[in-house]
Amino acid sequence: MASQTLTLPTLEGGTVDYTLTGQTDPHIGEFTRPAKPLTSRKVYAAAHVVPVMSADNTPGAPAQLDWEATLAYRHELWSYGLGVADAMDTAQRGMGLDYPATKELIRRSAAEAASVLEARKYPALEGRSVRDLISCGAGTDQVDPALVEPGEAGRKEVREAYLEQLKVVESSGAKVILMASRALAKVARNAEDYLTLYAELLDAAEEPVILHWLGPMFDPALAGYWGSDDVAEATETFLTLIRQNAAKVDGVKVSLLDAEHEKQLRAELPEGVRLYTGDDFNYPELIHGDEQSYSDALLGIFAAIYPAASTALQAYDAGDADRGRAILDSTRELGKHIFSAPTLYYKTGIAFLSWLNGHQSGFQLVGGLHSGRSLAHLAHTLVLADRAGLLRDPDLAAERMRHLLKAGGLG
Repeated sequence: MASQTLTLPTLEGGTVDYTLTGQTDPHIGEFTRPAKPLTSRKVYAAAHVVPVMSADNTPGAPAQLDWEATLAYRHELWSYGLGVADAMDTAQRGMGLDYPATKELIRRSAAEAASVLEARKYPALEGRSVRDLISCGAGTDQVDPALVEPGEAGRKEVREAYLEQLKVVESSGAKVILMASRALAKVARNAEDYLTLYAELLDAAEEPVILHWLGPMFDPALAGYWGSDDVAEATETFLTLIRQNAAKVDGVKVSLLDAEHEKQLRAELPEGVRLYTGDDFNYPELIHGDEQSYSDALLGIFAAIYPAASTALQAYDAGDADRGRAILDSTRELGKHIFSAPTLYYKTGIAFLSWLNGHQSGFQLVGGLHSGRSLAHLAHTLVLADRAGLLRDPDLAAERMRHLLKAGGLG
């Protein structure tokens, strides 16, 4: 057994000795895979992608994915009863994952989901559909926002790009998530342009879709989405779209990191339209809900905390809401740290934990994004993950962290 005590850099600039425990809090118990489908909440974990470690994983280089490791991670999430949200910002859409790789990811992940159901591989997926297992982002990233021209020609180009990706996702069998578009944010003149384009997309969709509102803390290029920098005004536009097209909206994913705004929006949604929380800071209280309602979930943090998330949902299913909330709360500090500013680098933390837990052979991301966090930030991620009981093999985690520290001059 390797030593599990590490000398770690701190966020304050010093060092501290820390001994990994690999234990969950005894008050909440062990994390387990479900023996039957999760029913109390509908959830998707937004998964990252694993690159070929020998590829040129630098900014601007074409993405080369390790398909075996990437799909194996999706199997891991499915085995815990969670759906997978793929080809989203967690998978580095617009931040290293180019459009050809995106199309292949959608095709492969959806085909893998179908094969999992056909083989009846996981008890937690009995009776589920492919759309329950896999939802994929449809956006406009084949269009370069820097090159698209404002005006009708630009809006037409954005519309055609969306329609192309809509067909890609639908033809795979996955549920469509209409992602926010940098190109649309550039060419849209006002709220009416958003309403017109999204109404056309919803009309073209064969099945109800998930609408995604991604805030500027995740992507600064999306400032002023829905036609206004004023969140209340933008929300009214968003709600107008949903109310006018409710039959085509499965739900909405809102990633603004504002719990009170989400609760207010949730109360305003038409009956039958779900709110999938995208709030990686406040998800425990939003999933837990109140006397009136609760949020479902489509979360990047679930890709990092999936054993805890699944066990919490099992507790909700069993009628033990207090334990469910306690488990989610036990992961909250980790979520806040991984998604801390600059929030767009949260993917680094998810891949880091994937590596520590043995799901990928190296700590790399496409586009060089593995360099997006400091050693001190990653060290604190390790500590919080350990305290949350999310390191499945402390020996492996300690060995890998020791090598990383040595390579960074802290051996």
